[in-house]
Amino acid sequence: MIVRLLWLFLLFAPGVRAGETTYTAARPLVVGVVLFADFEMLDVFGPLEMFSLLDERVRIVTLAATPGPVRSRNGPAVIAERSLADAGALDLLLVPGGFGTRRAVDDAAFVYAIARLGGQAPQVASVCTGAALLARAGLLDGRRATTNKQAFAWVQSQGANTAWVRSARWVEDGRFATSSGVSAGTDLALALIARHFDRTTAERVARDAEYLWNASSEVDPFAADAAPATR
Repeated sequence: MIVRLLWLFLLFAPGVRAGETTYTAARPLVVGVVLFADFEMLDVFGPLEMFSLLDERVRIVTLAATPGPVRSRNGPAVIAERSLADAGALDLLLVPGGFGTRRAVDDAAFVYAIARLGGQAPQVASVCTGAALLARAGLLDGRRATTNKQAFAWVQSQGANTAWVRSARWVEDGRFATSSGVSAGTDLALALIARHFDRTTAERVARDAEYLWNASSEVDPFAADAAPATR
């Protein structure tokens, strides 16, 4: 009972809203990205590449259940610098997807850690099936969200109290933002840069990366891949 009350307190505790802070080299935007076994590489590195092009105005921290190497679905391992319990203050919590989410949603301690961090961070974002983890943590209850269209039915089953959007490149609802599959996370990252900095900065980052930004959240060329709704 005490644990449940703490979870609810952290989930609804007031915090600094996204966009209310001016981020500089002296006060960078702190992005914490969650790693777990069999995460999808582009879910992580697409968004992080965009944020990294802001140089000293962004600080990126890799997080996992325990510090150390975490193997991706594609093979290469990435070093988690900190544990989820020792994440420190974050401005943006980023949760990727990948086949590893199928196991991670049943890891109560891992889901609780995401609920705790998500309750504290001013901005929470997911890429692909990372939305399933946010949903299992209760963070998307009463929110609109989207996810990978080929895994739509499965992710939908993880959050009965979420309004799942079948046709969207990404969805923003308050301090929560969720993207469609894999590459859509890069488009969402640019949208978040526009939100935390400005549109001109986001366009400059896309140009520096020679990336064609799909800048409309409503244009979803893969919506037809979503399996029929189960409810």
